[in-house]
Amino acid sequence: MVYITRREHFNAAHRLFQPDFSEAENLHVFGKCSNPNWHGHNYILHVTVKGHVNPDTGFVVNLKELSQLIRHRVIDKLDHKNINLEVDFMVGRLASTENLAIAIWEELESGILDLGGTLHSIKVEETENNSVIYYGA
Repeated sequence: MVYITRREHFNAAHRLFQPDFSEAENLHVFGKCSNPNWHGHNYILHVTVKGHVNPDTGFVVNLKELSQLIRHRVIDKLDHKNINLEVDFMVGRLASTENLAIAIWEELESGILDLGGTLHSIKVEETENNSVIYYGA
């Protein structure tokens, strides 16, 4: 089994808050990330695919095709957007990095199968100190 990772990046704004909480409760739980005027991050996304090497190409998957898939299904929808308001695959979800990683997995999994690989993990780096890795359900 071979694992290959494609790195992408996007910039996006979000707000962590529960609509059922008061502003004081949101501030207590989410701190400055609950700012009603939003805040942003320069995210780094790592998509790791696993599979066997195709003897005809020497690839697990074609990285150009993988990059195009990630761009079309994820980056174009997130880059320079408000995650809470503008990203279709985040509707109804708290805009945490954990939920973002799960949603990105859901957006990419079938397309990666179509490319001949299996999605192994999604890593979303929100800051240089905070990241999430999701390995699927």
